Amino acid sequence: MSVRHRPDKMPDAEALHGPKAARPADRVGDSQWLAAIPHPAAILHVEGDELVVGSVNDAYLRNFRSARMNPETSVAVRAEWCRRMISFARSKKTAESFELRKDGGLGPEYFHCTVGRLPASGAIGERLLFTALDRTSDRVIERNLRRELLSDGLTALPNRTGFGEEIDDRLANGTWPEKAQFGIIAIDLSRFSRVNESLGPMAGDELLITVAKRLKSTLRQGDVLARIGGNDFAIFARLNNGLSDALHIVERIKEALNQPIKLSDLRIRVDCAIGCALAASIDEEPDDVVRKAQAAVKIAKRSGKIEIYRNGVLKEAQRRFSVESRLRDALAQGALKLAFQPLIDLQTGEVSGFEALTRWNDPDLGSVSPTEFIAVAEESGLITSLGRWAAYEAAQTLSRWDAKFGQPLPVGVNVNLSPIQMARDDVASMFEESLRFSGIAGDRLTAELTESAIVADPEKARKLLFALKDLQMSLAMDDFGTGYSNLASLHSLPIDILKIDRSFVTSMLEDRDKQVIVRTILSLADSLRLNVTAEGIETQELAHALQDLGCWQGQGYYFAKPMPESEAYDYWRARWNFETI
Repeated sequence: MSVRHRPDKMPDAEALHGPKAARPADRVGDSQWLAAIPHPAAILHVEGDELVVGSVNDAYLRNFRSARMNPETSVAVRAEWCRRMISFARSKKTAESFELRKDGGLGPEYFHCTVGRLPASGAIGERLLFTALDRTSDRVIERNLRRELLSDGLTALPNRTGFGEEIDDRLANGTWPEKAQFGIIAIDLSRFSRVNESLGPMAGDELLITVAKRLKSTLRQGDVLARIGGNDFAIFARLNNGLSDALHIVERIKEALNQPIKLSDLRIRVDCAIGCALAASIDEEPDDVVRKAQAAVKIAKRSGKIEIYRNGVLKEAQRRFSVESRLRDALAQGALKLAFQPLIDLQTGEVSGFEALTRWNDPDLGSVSPTEFIAVAEESGLITSLGRWAAYEAAQTLSRWDAKFGQPLPVGVNVNLSPIQMARDDVASMFEESLRFSGIAGDRLTAELTESAIVADPEKARKLLFALKDLQMSLAMDDFGTGYSNLASLHSLPIDILKIDRSFVTSMLEDRDKQVIVRTILSLADSLRLNVTAEGIETQELAHALQDLGCWQGQGYYFAKPMPESEAYDYWRARWNFETI
C-alpha cells in the first residue's frame, strides 16, 4: 500500500452552481482552501490500491511529513493511515473519524482525524478531504487525571481501582509458568485509629507513609503493593511455590513492621492483622481473591493470628451482609418479636419474672439465630436500634399484661444490654423513656449486662449503672464466671443479681469441678448479699440440687422454652402461687 503525492495544481473544475454563476476570476484553488484551515489538512484520492495525496497545507507538512518522525513509527503510522483512507473510499460512508497516534520529537502525539467526500474533479474522480486535530494536550491531561484517579494521594501507591488494573495488566502481559498462581495478602493496621485520636491526623498520615515505605521494601520483582482503604494495604504476589511463597512474604512483612516507628517524640509499634487468599489458577477473577483476602483479615483481627482464607468464609461474609440488610428492613418494618423465658423462684416454684429474648423469622432467610443476627447488629451498628426496640417493647409488654390482669403483675422483665450499645447509646435515657411511655415502675425492669461490658470502660459502666439504679431498676451480671470480674468490681458496683452461666450449671451433677464452682459463686453471692440466677436448668434433678444449695432463681428448658407474649402471660397465670418445682 503506497502513497503518491501530486503537485498542488489540479485540473480545472466546473463553475460553481447557484443563483449567480461564479466567474473564473472568483475561483479558489485547493491549496488556498487548505491554507485557510489552521490544523493539518489534505485532499487525496484513491487510484487502485494506492492513496494519492494531492494538495496539503503547511500544518500537514509539519506534522505528517516531518523528518523528525521516527522512521519505523512513520512507516507504521502511514500504513495505518492509508488502510483507513482506502477502506473509507471503498465504503458508502459520507464521513468517518478516528484517532491516530504517532511518535513526535517530545513523545507520543495524538490526532483526531476526520475524512469526508468531495465532488469528483475531472479525470481524478472522487476526492477525499482529510483533516487532523491535535489532541495531544488533551490526552496528557486525561493521562494525568487517570493517574490521580488510580493512585492514593498520600502514599503514591495504587488505590483499590488502580490495584485491580495493575493485577489485570500483570496477569495479561506477564510470563506465567504452567503451575504458577497468584495470591493477595491483605494487611490491616490494628491501632491506626488510636494514633489519629491521640496524636492527630498529621501523625496518622506520617504513620501510613512510613508503613507504605516499609511494606514496599518487602516486595519482590513483579509484586504490587496498594493502599486499598484508610488503614488497609494489599499485596499482589506471584506464587511459584504456592502457600510457602505467601508465608515467606508474610514473614518479611512482619520483620519490616517489627521495629517501632518514631512519631513526634514517641516510638510506636505497629500491630497489624494479616490475611491471605490464594487463587486456584491465574484465570480466577482477581476481585474475588481480594475479597477473600479481606474476609481472612477480618478473622485475623479477632484471632490475632495470620489467617489463610478457607472455603466458605466468603459465603459467610455474604451471608452476614444479607442478614444486615434484612435486619435493617425488619427493624424499620416491625418484623422482630420478643419471646419470654420464665425465671422461676426455686424455693416457691412461682414465676418471679421473665427474660426478654429477641426472635426473628425472615420471609427470605427463615428463622435467624439470635447468636447470628445480634453479632451482625453489633458489627454494623444496628445494635443501638435493636436494643432500644427491645427495651421499649419489654416495657410495653408489662403494661399490656397489667391491663389484662387489672392490676400490676408481681413479675418483672429482664432486658439484655450489649457492650457496644452501652458504649454508643444513652442507655439511661432509653430506659427512662421506656418506663415513662409504658407507665410502669422501674423496679419491674432488670438490665442484664456482661462482665466484658464493665471491663471495656469501667468508669463509664459505673456511671451508667448508678443512673439505672436511680430509676429503681435491678442490675444483673450475665454469664458470670466466664469473664474477668473481680471482687473489687462486684463490691463497688450496684449489682443485684449474678447469673451463673449455663456452661457450669448444665453438667454440674456429672462434673465435680463445676459443682464446686457453682457452690463457690453461691457462697460469694451470699457474702456480698447478692441474689443468684442459674441458667440452663434442663432436668428436675438439677432444679432440686440448686434448690438444696440455696440458689434463689433458675431458668431453663425444664421449666419452659422462650414463648410469645400471650403464652408467657398464660404460663404465669397457671403457676401463680405454685409451690413445687
